[in-house]
This record gives sequence, C-alpha cells and structure tokens, in this order.
Amino acid sequence: MNAATPAAARGAARRRGLLALLLIVLIAGAIWGTHWFLYARHFENTDDAYAVSDMVQITSEVAGTVVAVHVDNTQSVQQGQALVDLDPADAELAMASAEASLADAVRKVRGTLALADQYRATIVERKTALARAQADYDRRKSLVEQGAVSAEELAHARDTLASLRASLDATHEQLNATLAQTQGTTIATHPLVLSAASAVRNAALALRRTHLVAPIAGVVAKRTVQIGQRISPGEPLMAVVPLSDMWVDANFKEVQLQNMRVGQPVTLHADLYGSDVVYHGRLAGMAAGSGSAFALLPAQNASGNWIKIVQRVPVRITLDPKEIAEHPLRIGLSMNVSVDVRDTSGPVVATQVRAVPLPVRAGDDADDARIQKRIDEIIRANSGN
Repeated sequence: MNAATPAAARGAARRRGLLALLLIVLIAGAIWGTHWFLYARHFENTDDAYAVSDMVQITSEVAGTVVAVHVDNTQSVQQGQALVDLDPADAELAMASAEASLADAVRKVRGTLALADQYRATIVERKTALARAQADYDRRKSLVEQGAVSAEELAHARDTLASLRASLDATHEQLNATLAQTQGTTIATHPLVLSAASAVRNAALALRRTHLVAPIAGVVAKRTVQIGQRISPGEPLMAVVPLSDMWVDANFKEVQLQNMRVGQPVTLHADLYGSDVVYHGRLAGMAAGSGSAFALLPAQNASGNWIKIVQRVPVRITLDPKEIAEHPLRIGLSMNVSVDVRDTSGPVVATQVRAVPLPVRAGDDADDARIQKRIDEIIRANSGN
C-alpha cells in the first residue's frame, strides 16, 4: 500500500503538469489568435526586400582623350561638380573655325545688301541714259526726213536705245534676284547668318562637352575611366548614385497581394542598423508581372513534370527622405518590410507619374547666354554698324 502511493503521486503530478502545459498552450494560442485576428492579419511581411536607387551613368557625348579625372569611387559629389576633362584642343579649333565662318557669312550678307543698293543706283543711272537715248532717237528720226541725219546714224541711235533698254531690264532682274536673297531679313536674321550661328552653337556645345560634370548629387561608383584613355561617345565612364533618393523593392508572394493597395503605410528595418532603426514609407506600386516573367529565360511550364512554385511580385516602396538622411542606405542592402493592408481604398495599379524630374546639366542657361552674347558680338563687329 505504501509502495503504490509514490507512483500514484507521481502520476497525479504528471497529469497536473500536462494539464498546466495544455492550459499554457491554450492560453498562448488564444493570445496569438487574438493578436492575429486583431492586428497581425492586417499586415503582410517579407524579408525578401532590398534597397534600390537610380544609377546615373556618366558618359561622354563626344570622342576625346581623358586629360583629368577629378573623382574616385566612394566619393560624394554635388550637382555640377567636375568629374572628367577631355582634351579640348580639337573642339577649340572647331569653335574658332565656326566663329570665322559666322563672320564671313555676315560680311557676305552685308555685301548682298549693299549690292541691292548698287543695283538701284544703276537703274536710276540707266533710266536717265535711256531717256536721253530715246530723245536722241526721236530727234534724229524727225531729221532723217529732212536729210539732216543719215539713215545709218539713225540706226546707231536705235541700237543704242535697244541696248540701254536691255541693260535696264537686266539690272532690274539682278535687283530682283538680290532682293529674293535678302527681302524680309536683316543681317542677323538672314538664313546664311542663322546657319553659321547654329554652327557656332554646335561647336560651343562640343567644347562644353569636353568638361563632364555631375548631373546630380550622389556618390561615385563603378568608375572605370583612366587618364590618357581614348573614349568614344556613349562609353560608360562611371556612375553617380543619389543616395538621398532611394526606395525599396520588396518581393511578396502572390498570395500576399490580395489586399495590397497603392498608398498603404509601410514600416521597414534594415539589417545594417537592426531593429532599433525604423523606416516609414508608402507602397508606391506593384510590378506588371512576377520576377520570373521578366527573366532572361522565362520558365516554360508546358512539360509534363511541372511543379507549381509560388511566384513573387516586386512591390516598390518609397521612403521618407528625412529618415534616409539620418540613416543612409546603400544599394542592395537587405530590408525587412511590413505593409499595413487595413486601408484598401487606394488603387491597385499606380497611375501617378514620377515626381522627381530627370537631372539636368547645371549651368546650361548661363552657357547658352554666353554663347548668344558671343554670336551677337561677331555679328555687330562684321555688320558695319
């Protein structure tokens, strides 16, 4: 009787332990179920997400030899900062030739305008000579009948009259031809001058393109250009990555996309900083297809041994610029993403256009004004005004 008591006691203790464990499991399950029903089911999470940014390729628009490289990988640059210089000798010679051609065109147009005035003066002179010849012919014609003038002299007067009339007609045609080239224009607006001015702008543009500057602020990456290298137009030299304008591409499973809408709030953590740093963003849009659909070799599932694989669709998430400035990211860093899908009022497909315009080379307006000023100076210097 005493021997059975410890075994019974152990059995009762075991049952109480199992009941306690079951109770703990039930309570934990109830807590988890309540948490899932009230909170967790409204969020879609993935750790298949990476930081992304533009990679602005720096290429030359003209051929040339590199004479200076002002930056290196990992260095920060500001918009308009010098990156690479090409040998400007050929471009400077082309610029000088274009300016000389513009001056020559101005002088030619100036001569054409002066030629029109010369033809007008010649017309006045030949009209006077024609009137005098007409009077001489009429006088001799009346004297022929009286025998005071020979028929030969009258014939000479008639020939002279015809010659002067022909010369006057020819001068009129020359004046018309000259006016056809200059009518309705000035020296500055003449087609020859405008064409030469365009050649000057083209040469100035080629000269300016020998000095490559950063089109946007960022960090230099993938620099391959070296001093002394002969480069061709369009050849990649380096890239500038604007780290202040980054986003995240998160790859969600297709079964997670049902309630995702544009504009939903997103919280993110970067493996670089851990869970202590929280980024906040917005769902900007979903890709037009899964990642495998845009692969170089898309999967062919028409074979008999097909196995279904859950597809993932890239989802773009914009980030708060202030948070990026406080905790900078780098391209390719792993991110943990959680999308709040409670608000489903937004569109499924993004319709907005990109808010940030493409970068523009700094100083274009100032350079254009300087080139136009130089063209005006050449025209004034050669127009005789």
